[in-house]
This record gives sequence, structure tokens and C-alpha cells, in this order.
Amino acid sequence: MKVAAAIPAYEAEATVGDVVRRTKSVLDTVLVVDDGSTDATSRAAVGSGACLLHHARNRGKGAALRTAFDALFAQGFGMVVTLDADGQHLPEQIPALLEATRSGASLVIGSRTHLYGQMHWVRRASNTLSTRAISRIAGRPLADVQCGFRVYGRELIARTGFGEPRFEAESAVVVRALRLGLEVAWVPIELGFADGRTTSHYRPVVDSLRIAGAVVKARFERQTPVADPLST
Repeated sequence: MKVAAAIPAYEAEATVGDVVRRTKSVLDTVLVVDDGSTDATSRAAVGSGACLLHHARNRGKGAALRTAFDALFAQGFGMVVTLDADGQHLPEQIPALLEATRSGASLVIGSRTHLYGQMHWVRRASNTLSTRAISRIAGRPLADVQCGFRVYGRELIARTGFGEPRFEAESAVVVRALRLGLEVAWVPIELGFADGRTTSHYRPVVDSLRIAGAVVKARFERQTPVADPLST
């Protein structure tokens, strides 16, 4: 099965080049979606060997990932590895995530729970409380649900969709996958740096509320089939 990497990037000119180079040492195809950056993110990505798609304005991480999925699955890739542009996720650990798909997992998520003690208390509390809340909504105990270092299968995205525009998309898709009976797996990962507050664009209050609303909707919405982009 063909595998590509997708890196959503916003104002990441200082870090995206190194992330691209290291990712290309593992996977041949690396797509960066520049989500409306005003700096040299696009130039740094292309200069490091990435394919590039560009949003004219900032639309959010979920929208950037949706753009990447549409492009890569239409090219025949069966799985897409997603990682952040700030260097927190280590591309060298991609093989460990891919290995977890051999057991049939349609979605593999990097787990940082063993690193929570190294995070600032605000970030630690946010991750812990959101995971507990989403676990309750999903009806089963879950590990880290906000980490963006993941592997998505084409079938999963075709069945769950990925419609939310911002960070809430990554949480809502977990709930939808579990409701559909798709297998979700977690793999413990290490990080380039544990506390990503200085490089993250996550807004604790606003985005936490967005996530709460999205996962509740995902839990109770009526399941409808989503068209597979390669089925026609």
C-alpha cells in the first residue's frame, strides 16, 4: 500500500524544512499544505523537497488536512501519515506508527500520555481533561486523542469524513471511527520537545470549546455514508 506524509503548516518557515527533510528519509512523498502563511513557509517546504499546496488564507488545521487527504488519496495513496511542522513529532518514528496498521487499525495515533509529566501544567491539564471527556462521550477509555502524529487509512476518511475546519477535526474523527466499528490504535511516541505551547497555534479556551461541540455532535449525529474520492 502506498504511503505519503502530510504536513499542515502555518507560519513555520523556521522548522518546516528540517521536518520535510527528515520525513523524506522515511517516505518518498511529503506534501506540505501551507495554510495561509505570511512568512516563507512555502519556500522552505519546497526547498527541502516537499510537494506543496497553498491556502490563500488561513482556514485551520482540519481544512489543511482535508486538502491533503483529497489530493493524496486521489493520487492512489492508501495511507497518509500526518505530523506537525514545528518539529515536535519525530519523523524517525513513522515506521512504528505504520507497524500498528498491520494489525488492521484504520487510524493510528501517537500517544504522549507517558510524557504528560514533562509538560506545563496548563497543557497537561488540557490533554488529560479532554481525553477523559472524549472517552466518556465515546463510551470507552481512550488514550491521547489530541496528538496530531497519526496514520489515516483511505477507507477511514471515506467513511468518517473530515469536515471540521480546525483542531476539532482530529478529535471528532476518533469518535466517528469508533462508532463505525473501525479499529483505532495508539502507539507511545517520544517528542522533539514535550511542551509545545510556544510553537502551537492551539487556543486553549476557544479550541477546547470547539472540540467539545464537535465530539458531542459526532457521537449523536446520524451516520451517513461519505463518498470515497477514488470510487468513481
